[in-house]
Amino acid sequence: MVKSRQVRAMGTVIDISLPDETSEELMALVETRLREYEYVFSANDASSELMAVNSNAEIKPVTVRPELFHLIKLGLSHSLSDHSRLNIAIGPLVQTWRIGFSDAKVPSKTEIQQQLALTNPKRILLDDDQQTVFLTKAGMKLDLGSLAKGYIADLIVAELQQHGVYSGLLNLGGNILTFGLSSHSDGLWRIGIRDPSGAESDWKQLLKVGAKSVVTSGIYERTLKVDNQRYHHIFDPLTGYPAETDVASLTIVSDESVTGEIWTTRLFGYPPAEILRQVNATPEIEALILLKDGTEFLSIGMKKYL
Repeated sequence: MVKSRQVRAMGTVIDISLPDETSEELMALVETRLREYEYVFSANDASSELMAVNSNAEIKPVTVRPELFHLIKLGLSHSLSDHSRLNIAIGPLVQTWRIGFSDAKVPSKTEIQQQLALTNPKRILLDDDQQTVFLTKAGMKLDLGSLAKGYIADLIVAELQQHGVYSGLLNLGGNILTFGLSSHSDGLWRIGIRDPSGAESDWKQLLKVGAKSVVTSGIYERTLKVDNQRYHHIFDPLTGYPAETDVASLTIVSDESVTGEIWTTRLFGYPPAEILRQVNATPEIEALILLKDGTEFLSIGMKKYL
C-alpha cells in the first residue's frame, strides 16, 4: 500500500507516492518544499529569487540562497561545455515565444535576433565567496526550467531519506525519481515511456528500474500552432527557433534527476547517432530515443531496463 498526494506546482501536476505508514506531517512537508522551491527557482513569478537576479541585470550582483547558487553554477558549467545545447541564459527567448502560456506567439525574425544577443552564458558572473549572481548585460534573463524540477526532486528525496522514509516515487510532470524498493516482487519500479504519437496514457516502452531517475523530454509536451504550423518548446540556442529534429522524445536514465534533466537538454536537437555517441561516452547515463516515425534507438546500457 502507498500513500499518494497530487499537487499542482511549477506549471505541472506532481504526484507523490510514499509508503502507507508515512505520516501526514511528512506528506505535508513534501508539498511545502515544492511550494518553497517553486518560489526560489521560478522564471515566471516576479517575486521569486531567480527573478531578483534577472531584474538586476547590468545593475548589481544579487545574493541568493545556496540551493539556487548551486543550480545556477551547475547549469552554467554545462552551458559552457562543448557541444551542449543547454543554455541557462536562454530566458529572453523563452519569454518572447511564451510557448505553454496563453499569450504565446511566433516572434518576428528581428525580435529573435534581438533576444539571441542577450543569451550569452559567458556574461553570467558568479562569486563563490559572496554567493552572488550577476548578469552583466541589461535584458538578460536566466531560465532554469530545464534543470529545476530534477534538482528539486533530488533535494526532496534526500530530505525524505533523512526522515527515515525508505522508498517512494516522485513524478514532477514526467520527471520521475524513485528511491528504495518498489512493491513488486523484484523490487523494481515500472516506468512507462509515452508513445509520442499516441494519447497521454499510451506507452511505447515500459522500463524496470531500481532507485533511478527517468527524465523524458518531448516535442509533444508544450506546443503552439499558428497558420497550420506547430512549434514545440525546446529551442535551438543557436537559431532562437524550436529545434528542427526527427527526434520526438529523449529519455535519460540516471542516478540523480538533475543529471537526467541536464542531458536531455544538452542533447535534444542532435541526430540520434550523435546523441548515442555522447551518451555511450558518459558512464552515468543511458538513453532511449523515439523518432517521429516510431523508430527506437537505445544506448548500450539501456537494454537492461526494458
